Amino acid sequence: MAASGHEASVLCEIWQPARAVLAAKFPDVPCEADVRALRSLPGEVELLVGGFPCQDLSQAGRTAGIGGEKSGLVDQIFRLLDDRRIPWVVLENVSFMLALDQGRAMHTLVDAFESRGYRWAYRVVNTQAFLPQRRNRVLFVATCTDADPADVVLIDEAAPRSVERPLDGCAHGFYWTEGIRGLGWAQDAIPTLKNGSTIGIPSPPAILLPDGQVVTPDIRDAERLQGFEEDWTLPAVEGFRPSIRWSLVGNAVSTPVARWLGEKLSKPGKYDDARDRSLRASGSWPSAARFDGHVRRAVEISAFPVWNDRPALTDFLRYPGKPLSIRATKGFLERTERSSLRFVAGFQDRIRAHLATVSAMQGEAYTPMAAE
Repeated sequence: MAASGHEASVLCEIWQPARAVLAAKFPDVPCEADVRALRSLPGEVELLVGGFPCQDLSQAGRTAGIGGEKSGLVDQIFRLLDDRRIPWVVLENVSFMLALDQGRAMHTLVDAFESRGYRWAYRVVNTQAFLPQRRNRVLFVATCTDADPADVVLIDEAAPRSVERPLDGCAHGFYWTEGIRGLGWAQDAIPTLKNGSTIGIPSPPAILLPDGQVVTPDIRDAERLQGFEEDWTLPAVEGFRPSIRWSLVGNAVSTPVARWLGEKLSKPGKYDDARDRSLRASGSWPSAARFDGHVRRAVEISAFPVWNDRPALTDFLRYPGKPLSIRATKGFLERTERSSLRFVAGFQDRIRAHLATVSAMQGEAYTPMAAE
């Protein structure tokens, strides 16, 4: 948001590694440690921005729902709004929350805003509109002013410019931790950067390069894939293990997405109500919807507000990746052998070739598995 002209009056972050980064990047902005202890917001605040923890909402998390121990912290937002009606609110979270528990999490959220006199609009936005990372996140905008939040988040749309290319035509990202039920396959991009384990063990996605190498990206490139300058998270290293930087990157909001939204808050467009569709009363929520003060409606709009030109992923990466380890490669191949998933022709052969290469480099014997 700062990149689009908005200024922070107060920050709130309980996790010490994140606090270290915030202190280094925003030294003049006070940072409260615990939102539960924050009694009120400064009087000049016109916009409340929050990204309540997604552990209970994420498909990769505990899926306890919006009432879980972590994600239930969203209630603190409503406590602050009850203390003073902040004109604008922006929330960001994982797209899985739209389907979790048959949509009950979203019903809880919108009911709470509507009962307080707020209109709202939300949309799933994909970071791949700006950068070579496929990352879907819900951007939820609410206001108690006379403005229409749909004019902020539901106005821009672009078609992605991509064509199917062979394995040697571009890099392909995937989750090496998967292989049974999913893969996170991304052409000329990486799948969503995740925050790793709670103790800081990273699990960056793998990248199959056109020449057959299989690597995981350098942390500095991972920062850039979120839109940060390289070494943005370096202040967290003092006092913590260096791998904690992966959790910081995975937890972050992609900066060009935040910048786009911040610009639209400053200079809204005009929503076209021809996009309105009927909204089911129950079940999973659509990828975009709005409430105009009277009626809830689904909205037909893509996850791509723009489509920025960008270099190929192989050209975007500045640093040599780390070869996927023997153990990780063996585990991934074993899972794919048992999987009923369909893979791109030649993909598993390239993974086997990578395993043979890294095994030879480390002097380990390798017996090839059956070819595809």
